[in-house]
Amino acid sequence: MGRLSVNLCGIELDNPVIPASGTFGYGYEFAEIYDINMLGTFSFKGTTKDPRFGNPTPRIAECTAGMINAVGLQNPGVDKVIAEELPKLKHCFHKPVMANVSGFSVEDYAYTCALLDKEDQVGWLEVNVSCPNVHGGGMSFGTDPKAAAEVTKAVKAVTTKPVIIKLSPNVTDIVAIAKACEDAGADGISLINTLLGMRIDLRTRKPIIANTMGGFSGPAIFPVALRMVYQVAHAVNIPVVGMGGVSTAEDVIEMMLAGATAVEIGAQNLVNPAACKEIIEALPAVMDKYKINNLNEIIGGVNHG
Repeated sequence: MGRLSVNLCGIELDNPVIPASGTFGYGYEFAEIYDINMLGTFSFKGTTKDPRFGNPTPRIAECTAGMINAVGLQNPGVDKVIAEELPKLKHCFHKPVMANVSGFSVEDYAYTCALLDKEDQVGWLEVNVSCPNVHGGGMSFGTDPKAAAEVTKAVKAVTTKPVIIKLSPNVTDIVAIAKACEDAGADGISLINTLLGMRIDLRTRKPIIANTMGGFSGPAIFPVALRMVYQVAHAVNIPVVGMGGVSTAEDVIEMMLAGATAVEIGAQNLVNPAACKEIIEALPAVMDKYKINNLNEIIGGVNHG
């Protein structure tokens, strides 16, 4: 293993940097910009059982140090992802990919995960119980420990690959939900998804986003994400994937000190399509600056007092 390598749920990554779902499509567009095989892996666009057009427009609102989006899980559905998107990806990405899955019922999650679990390209299933941009699904499962555990159990019953449950920050007790997922068999936890936010147009006095509210992401949420990663990583005995406002190699190191085994980069990919490439390239120098020989040495290594 190299000094940047980490092991996520039994699969070795060349480095801990993972583009987050919803910010990297199915990978091949970014492969036109740089060789995406330099990534640890990436989490592909949130996939549901049936095709989804998504929410009405406008879906994006700018904010200080961030953005709000309410795309609404637009995707072609799992059958098309398997038949069309994964074969295209195979030409440009030669590592296991993380499949991000959303649903509107426990049965939806299990059905979609069972199909993706059979795909050789899929290394992990990242089960999103935390999307704030859809009605009647997603976050409704991630705000209740029992519901999150029910989804976890159902997915684990029909899959053989590592299952990582993606949690919402829009809760009062993130640790209780993470522990419920661990007890139900989750192999890992990823967090945080976006915070819930909104903007109002002063001229029209109407919400900027057609959905009224959406997911707030970007550098502004980093301290909240770091706090929650720290809380969960110190409460569970399974790997944690940290995300939320990560935009530099220093942020990656900070997330890992808080307890993250790997780190996802989201909104920064929309600001700078080469963000993940630049972060990976910057990591060795940042490690040298802070006298870090190997990233595995610092996971959960925050000092107290």
